[in-house]
Amino acid sequence: MTDAAPPPIPAAARVARVLLDAGGRAPVLPAAREAFLAALDEGWADPRRLHTEGRRARALLDGAREAVAALVGARTEEVDLAPSHTAALHGAVRTVARGRRRAGSAVVVSAVERMAVLDAADVAVGADRPTGDPGERRTLGVDAAGRVDPEAFADALRSPGVALAALQHANGEVGTLQPVAAVHAAARAAGVPLLVDAGSSFGHVPVGPEWDVLTLDPGDVGALPGVAVLVTRAGVRRSPVGPTDEDRWFPGGVSVPAALAAAVALQVAAARAGAGPDPRVALVDRLRARVAAEVREVDVAGPATGRLPHVLTFSCLYVDGEAVVTALDRAGFAVASGSACTSATEEPSHVLAAMGALTQGNVRLTLPVGTTTADVDRFCAVLPGVVTELRRAAGITDL
Repeated sequence: MTDAAPPPIPAAARVARVLLDAGGRAPVLPAAREAFLAALDEGWADPRRLHTEGRRARALLDGAREAVAALVGARTEEVDLAPSHTAALHGAVRTVARGRRRAGSAVVVSAVERMAVLDAADVAVGADRPTGDPGERRTLGVDAAGRVDPEAFADALRSPGVALAALQHANGEVGTLQPVAAVHAAARAAGVPLLVDAGSSFGHVPVGPEWDVLTLDPGDVGALPGVAVLVTRAGVRRSPVGPTDEDRWFPGGVSVPAALAAAVALQVAAARAGAGPDPRVALVDRLRARVAAEVREVDVAGPATGRLPHVLTFSCLYVDGEAVVTALDRAGFAVASGSACTSATEEPSHVLAAMGALTQGNVRLTLPVGTTTADVDRFCAVLPGVVTELRRAAGITDL
């Protein structure tokens, strides 16, 4: 005799989950899924092979690179495909720094760059330096909104021995847009290439031509995992790091079907971003107002304007961010905590710390396309009770 299956949960008792954590891994777009499945039939072969199947795969891969190049105003040969956004950032920093080691080995960055950039800069300045060259990572602070001072950045670029500068287009944790155009002009004047990380912004806001090296994260706009983009303008010197391979920048290459899906996702996102106002702006405004008004002892980070349309971070005093995430998950909401690039380590956010903002009880929201007012209102109705209960469990009852 076998155990009877448990009775189904009545539809009225099921609570639909609300995804509010789409940063870097948005739900897969139907168009990207279709492109991936279609390419499985035609692009399964190794694009480095000379037979018909290999040449067909190569044509699809080149087509994906051509499509991406058209989106960012580059030439196809300037586009490289990496296995992840982290790999693209590591590769950009290390290969440009190595290629320009005759100019120096210092790397200028903002304090709110992704850890992938900061860590790669630390590695780059310690490797392949000429004797006596004091390579260093020169880190520029930010204001309370998380924005760099373009004049301070320009001063750092004019200092001797700079191989590379890096400035994100927008911060994926607090949404702050950076003064990329002004910094790029200063970098051009100083003869220093500027790496712009647009992994959190492309497909959400326009990304202009003010860059020398550019990274994109298709997963952030609904592509399947496994492909990211690195674009290098002609004239920027890069030198490979590590053993030689036919794919000199990212040995082994990437999945051809995933590359097609990435290109399609970026195309769809770019078209959507250029179609008019993003309805998520009003939703984030609603969240900012309600969280600030309805949760006691809360710090809403980042600017109210000059930001990404879909990102919000706030910190709740006297509670642990991971505990808030877990409690909200049980209530049906997927949110994140900690730094956008180090949340798995439960480390405090280096972005919030650089801004002088509260890092305790940090909650990060990145709204996917399709988020509704009802989703936001459900979240805002549940959040105060979750925070109050966690504080009560910790013995904090007099707020």
